Amino acid sequence: MCFQLAAGMTLLTGISGCSKSSETAKDGPVTVTIWRPQDQEEIEKWYEEKIAEFNAAHEGQIVLKQEVIIRANSFAYEDKVNAAVTTNTLPDILMVDGPNISNYAENGIIVPIDEYISAEDKADFLDSTITQNTYDGKLYCVANTESSVALYFNKKMCDEAGIVPPTTLEDAWTWDEFYEAAKKLTKPGVSGANIIMDKGEGIPYVLEQFWISNGTDFVSADGSKADGYVNSPEGIEAASYLNRFIQEKIADIDPINYAFHTGKCALLLGGCWEVSVLNSQYPDLEYGITYFPVAPGGKATSPTGDWSYGITKNAQNMEAAAEALNWLTNRENAAAYARAIAKPPARKSGFEMLTEFNEYPQSVFKEQLLNTGTPRPRTPSYTVLSPRFSEAMMNIFTGADIKESLDAVAKAVDDDYNRNYGE
Repeated sequence: MCFQLAAGMTLLTGISGCSKSSETAKDGPVTVTIWRPQDQEEIEKWYEEKIAEFNAAHEGQIVLKQEVIIRANSFAYEDKVNAAVTTNTLPDILMVDGPNISNYAENGIIVPIDEYISAEDKADFLDSTITQNTYDGKLYCVANTESSVALYFNKKMCDEAGIVPPTTLEDAWTWDEFYEAAKKLTKPGVSGANIIMDKGEGIPYVLEQFWISNGTDFVSADGSKADGYVNSPEGIEAASYLNRFIQEKIADIDPINYAFHTGKCALLLGGCWEVSVLNSQYPDLEYGITYFPVAPGGKATSPTGDWSYGITKNAQNMEAAAEALNWLTNRENAAAYARAIAKPPARKSGFEMLTEFNEYPQSVFKEQLLNTGTPRPRTPSYTVLSPRFSEAMMNIFTGADIKESLDAVAKAVDDDYNRNYGE
């Protein structure tokens, strides 16, 4: 095997030369280090097994090591990455949350990997995954899993109210139908719907789709401008629609943890991961899943995105890093990872191995990923957009002016982009 040697920013302009494998062996095996956030027990076991398998298969050539960062708070992982950027001590491979890829790519933290991903592998990844992991026409990351959000419903409550949720994507509830169903299901002690996943990243992750379905988005297609998008008339209409749920007390601004799971909420805009929680911890709850609501006359859309692997500017040996990256995300390993974490696979072939996604209700997530999945905005200013939008929506839900709040988001994002990335 031939490993190219490079370091630092030279990776951004291409790598020349290639040391002979005999020379590499003479100097000992190449060490490749991956940083990732700590995850659930099943994933920790997956990494332990797969890294051991990789090292056994590449004995004498590559040694793959990992550093697991405990996320003591929401930003502990990102803080460590930022510190490593400052000190030029990034690992070879870095796990990156989907919406941060554009920022890391624009700032040269991760480098393009197109030449290291085969055409066959690239074609196997879901379109939403490729879109998320591409910036300025170049592929920067690959992933093992995807995510999706759909509308969970309490079967008993819907039956009692005479509500029949859609069973096909073509018949997905319109905004009005979703609102009317939630209103009808609202009663003392039971919220009609939960539209707030959390008060952080969960807000843009889920709610952006209301902008997209209504014919706009948070930013322009090239990620350079928010004014006229997040605060467009269509955006204001989307925010007004969502605010109606809160103001009319159809949805709670402070939803109870597991409100849907415990029968205190009838409808839930929830992630694909809720299935395993419901099935394992709330086996008596009869629930169903239907599609993400669609704006009147708008297009069907649904959230996507998950953590991915990228190669950093400090990678000491690009080919060795790419070998490890391709191993961790090959068809078999990616499917095993998805099964362990109970999320949809990022590869189309993964659905052949994870057959549970071919059966209802999880087939809803597969159908959405293949047909309506849309990742979050690809802009280097997402690090500003996400917290500002979350704050704005919470302000709107507590009575702030909708246009003024969204105008403030647009200004903050555009100021950051123009200051740091504009020509």
